[in-house]
Amino acid sequence: MDKNEIIKLFAANLRAERARKNFSQEYLAEKANITTEYLNRIEREKYSPSLIVIANLALALDVDMNTLLPIK
Repeated sequence: MDKNEIIKLFAANLRAERARKNFSQEYLAEKANITTEYLNRIEREKYSPSLIVIANLALALDVDMNTLLPIK
């Protein structure tokens, strides 16, 4: 799996989990302590988040990091 595939997978899983929880981008960004603009760019596959941001997003969504990034 290359870098672009990982970014695409993460973004898709993040959008799906956010929709499942019925969270707006604004709400999730606030819970994860990032800006809405940054979250939007992550979801549109424009930015590759750091491990800390991934962890904060998982905590804010109350899911395991593997839910967002299931790489084997």
